[in-house]
Amino acid sequence: MTSAAPAGAPLLRVADLDAGYGAVQALWGISLEVRAGEVVALIGPNGAGKSTLLRTVSGLMRPRRGTVLFEGRDITTLTAERIVRLGIAHVPQGRRLFADLSVHENLVLGAYTRDDRAGVARDLRHVLELFPVLGDRLTLAASQLSGGEQQMAAFGRALMAHPRLLMIDEPSLGLAPLVVQTLMGLIDRLRAEGTSVLLVEQDVAVALRHADRGYVLETGRMVLEDTADALLASPRVRDSYLGLAPAR
Repeated sequence: MTSAAPAGAPLLRVADLDAGYGAVQALWGISLEVRAGEVVALIGPNGAGKSTLLRTVSGLMRPRRGTVLFEGRDITTLTAERIVRLGIAHVPQGRRLFADLSVHENLVLGAYTRDDRAGVARDLRHVLELFPVLGDRLTLAASQLSGGEQQMAAFGRALMAHPRLLMIDEPSLGLAPLVVQTLMGLIDRLRAEGTSVLLVEQDVAVALRHADRGYVLETGRMVLEDTADALLASPRVRDSYLGLAPAR
């Protein structure tokens, strides 16, 4: 591995990444950066490759070409467990909680790579501060939670890894607007606390309003990159994803 990234370098850098499933290629030459303390939105239509990119960064898939650097270290071929230990946590689409385990057990599993008991206890208190409703449901099976509560538990489980980069895949899917507002407020708070976020979100307007920068991925290729405000004003984004006429 190389040494840690110099000051001012991106926290995460993806360069010229190709990835796919069997004979099907899903990503073509993808490059992306996430800097320390920022929220980056990754938007695009269903099937564009957004989830594939997150899975590749988190070590659940091996890229066919390209590199993934985290804090200047090459993590392209590391296992998912090693990547979590380095400081990247992934909230997958569909939550993927252990349905028969309690809420408390699901949360603690997020810290399975850690051996600092005092730190784990501190982070559990922090998660329950962020999501007070979970404190009243710690002994319930995850399957007994509402959809919104399950998403909160999935967020909490990832935060128990004490990540420097949190990757979140479609957090608003199937949830009520009030729950989505709560989750996006959490993302704002995490940024304020210094955690970087790479956000995949179907509601493009919501994603960009809570992001610093954004990328647009279509058919496995990156087609736009800009500040969140510029993407919100882009005729291409407004026409394709927001259903609005171009700003004048």
